[in-house]
Amino acid sequence: MEFLSDTVVLSRMQFALTALFHMLWPVLTTGMAIYLVIVEGVWLKTRNSDYYYHARFWSKLYILNFGIGVATGIPMEFQFGTNWAPFSEAVGNFFGSVIGFEASWAFMLEAAFLGIMVFGWERVNPTIHYLSTILVAIGANLSTFWILTANSWMASPAGGRMVNGKFVVDDYFQAMFSPSMPTSVLHMFLATLETSLFVIGGISAWYILNNRQPAFFAKSLKIAIAAAMAIAPLQIYVGHLSAEQVYFLQPSKLAAMEAQWETVPAGQPANWSLVAIPNEKTEKNDWEIAVPNALGYILEFKKNLSAPVRGLKEWKPEDRPHLVGLIYYSFRIMSAIGFFMAGVMLWSILQWITGKLKDDNITRQKWLMRAWILTAPLGYVAVDSGWIVRCVGRQPWSVYGLLRTRDSASHIPASNVLTSLTLFTATYALLFVATLYFGSRIIRKGPSLDLPIPGDETQPAIDTTPGQFVPDERPVEAQQ
Repeated sequence: MEFLSDTVVLSRMQFALTALFHMLWPVLTTGMAIYLVIVEGVWLKTRNSDYYYHARFWSKLYILNFGIGVATGIPMEFQFGTNWAPFSEAVGNFFGSVIGFEASWAFMLEAAFLGIMVFGWERVNPTIHYLSTILVAIGANLSTFWILTANSWMASPAGGRMVNGKFVVDDYFQAMFSPSMPTSVLHMFLATLETSLFVIGGISAWYILNNRQPAFFAKSLKIAIAAAMAIAPLQIYVGHLSAEQVYFLQPSKLAAMEAQWETVPAGQPANWSLVAIPNEKTEKNDWEIAVPNALGYILEFKKNLSAPVRGLKEWKPEDRPHLVGLIYYSFRIMSAIGFFMAGVMLWSILQWITGKLKDDNITRQKWLMRAWILTAPLGYVAVDSGWIVRCVGRQPWSVYGLLRTRDSASHIPASNVLTSLTLFTATYALLFVATLYFGSRIIRKGPSLDLPIPGDETQPAIDTTPGQFVPDERPVEAQQ
């Protein structure tokens, strides 16, 4: 296996492992933070204790994901100094500062107020606590903004030029708001929300299916359904805009996404490949089912087919993406999951409208609950598939058109990288199992509905300090 002696390939594999594994955890924390803001706000507005207990319950899963996200995110960033030092030296003037903003503006804000959000329920004023929850949500989502700002710049660099092998910033804001940045940030923001909604909805559906506090978890499921009404179709639309953007900014990536080998001239609609077996050696698809003319109309419905759909053969082999099959099917997996989630959302709305999600009827909707449970992990698959398309499709460039991936890697022995890759794989496998174990414990235990509610004067404060006498104030008859 030749790749075992290739430092660049091994470094790419290691970064892919750490990035894809790390991505699983902040995806949920960024979206769930907004959900916590919603349920705590509803509790403060209505004083309905169910929403207070929802906030307490889901925050446990938030903390678990936050901790694993921190543990897996720091090693990933260290690789810019170990495995990708030439990359950091070449583009650190911009890329390094953006990553620094993510740590100082986003992560530190989230971490600073997380303690108050988790432990401050009975220690601070409810308004202060709610403000802390809001700031945690802002910090979590600022991370999405800064990470996607940096990655979007890598896909469509702007705001400067390469001078003697280093990127010199001429216009910092132009670099920040690179051509692909707004759509990319929105696409990822919606992905975190949609994934979180279906995780929350899927766990709620599990409780309902097992007839464990169905009325309580019907509330969280309905919040997920109501939010998904807007998020699911919007995500599909923004995803389409992202694909259109790739057509103009990274046409070689689009060709790989569609396994399009031959260029289709302007004025002639290209076929859309539904499924295929791409063959990079022969530069064609060995087998394919295609929808005639569909790709051209999907891409160019605004342009009247005024531009060609370029095929992979337009670029030399060393200048175009490889692993075409991985890119091709990752894109289709991501898209299929997006449409499946939208379908589950539409089914749920129909059941809601017809009254089948009422407290006395919701436990009978077993197939709908199973669909939500099935969908819960699919958001993670879609997000990681999207990042595979995004990063593998950018190859052979680390910064598109400016810096090649092979020139970005550190010159270190391949055996060193193989050792660290093996250790990362073993460690992350252990972390994954541990997270599933502790997460399942939280879910099996369920919410604690006997916690004292801040500001609820109907619950008497009883000192339960060991050795402290607590008088029984019930009537004598009740004591007997």
